[in-house]
Amino acid sequence: MKKITFTLPAEALGNATGAVLLGDFNDWNFDKGISLSVQADGTLAATVELEAGKSYQYRFLLSDGTWVNDWAAQQYVHDAAFGVENSLIIVPTETIVEKVATIAKKVKAAVTSKEEKEPAKPKKEAKTAASATKKEKVATVAKKVKAEAAPKAEAVKSPKEAKTAAPATKKKKS
Repeated sequence: MKKITFTLPAEALGNATGAVLLGDFNDWNFDKGISLSVQADGTLAATVELEAGKSYQYRFLLSDGTWVNDWAAQQYVHDAAFGVENSLIIVPTETIVEKVATIAKKVKAAVTSKEEKEPAKPKKEAKTAASATKKEKVATVAKKVKAEAAPKAEAVKSPKEAKTAAPATKKKKS
């Protein structure tokens, strides 16, 4: 669902004092009509939640009984049954930016609720704890490397060590 704001310029009212938004989204039913509110700039506006990716025909019914179209409609569609042009809006689908913003809000909410459950450590204490954990991990890895390397180091001797360990015997010429 997307929030869509419909606006009608004050000049469109003529002698009318108000307007109602009717369309496919409320079955053109006057009892379900959405009243437009006067804005600071004199325009009339109403915000409606509509399903993304769908198109809707609509018009404004003024308080004096006159029907008017949205002056800023995306398109106009001929309605043969009534012989009029209706305003048309195609509600855009959700954009990637909106999806990312929605995901970010969910992540922030999850992190915030987790922090509320666990009391936050002071920054210095948290930094010291993180540093100690890192040092412990490095020390553990270093021990493992030394333990694995020790047997191999004994098995592999440098050429100099090999000569010293097993001196070569020379045969005398006779």
